[in-house]
Amino acid sequence: MKISYHGHAVVQIQTNGKTILIDPFITGNSLTDLKAEEVKADAIILSHGHNDHVGDTVAIAKRNDALVIANADLTTYLSWRGVKTHGMNIGGAWEFDFGKVKFTQAFHGSGYTTNDHEIIYCGMPTGILFMSEGKTIYHAGDTGLFSDMKLIGERHRIDVAFLPIGDNFTMGPEDAAYAAKLLKAKMVVPIHYNTFPPIKQDPHRFIEMLEARNGKVLNPGEAIEL
Repeated sequence: MKISYHGHAVVQIQTNGKTILIDPFITGNSLTDLKAEEVKADAIILSHGHNDHVGDTVAIAKRNDALVIANADLTTYLSWRGVKTHGMNIGGAWEFDFGKVKFTQAFHGSGYTTNDHEIIYCGMPTGILFMSEGKTIYHAGDTGLFSDMKLIGERHRIDVAFLPIGDNFTMGPEDAAYAAKLLKAKMVVPIHYNTFPPIKQDPHRFIEMLEARNGKVLNPGEAIEL
């Protein structure tokens, strides 16, 4: 399994001959190394409905005939925009041909803002557990710290946890470091920082906060293999 980071909260997983994108915010993302018109994907998983996470989902999904997996409210909205979807919800899991997806809770918002200044309700925000090839990846989505992260870590042996550290909209470095302690993941990778001025952070400072010394900063385009 190959996992790569592409700025903000964009994560790509290659497993079982398939490519899965999480939160493909590419257009407007100054930190990404990707080009939306060139991205290949078999499936797209979305943590919530904010524009900087839905991103280029519709265009990528239509061009690749990719399946979009998200909470049921968000997938309903996206299906109206002409993409193929699989709706789920918090606590639910489903076995796909590329791996198993399970949604956890996250504490955040989830509204999509249109060009007409309307906000479309997109259901509850989620974290994502992705399981394939005997490995478990946790993408926390956008969230604050919550004590049930301990339960998530106890129920699932997490190999890599992608945690937001930007503060202002999500956990900051201090809370994210505590989240890492609760989750007991083998490796922790910071996401959702430095894209915009309000979420400016030093990811290396976050890594130094981790008691288990198990953090890794991934530059956009950099990958790890499990």
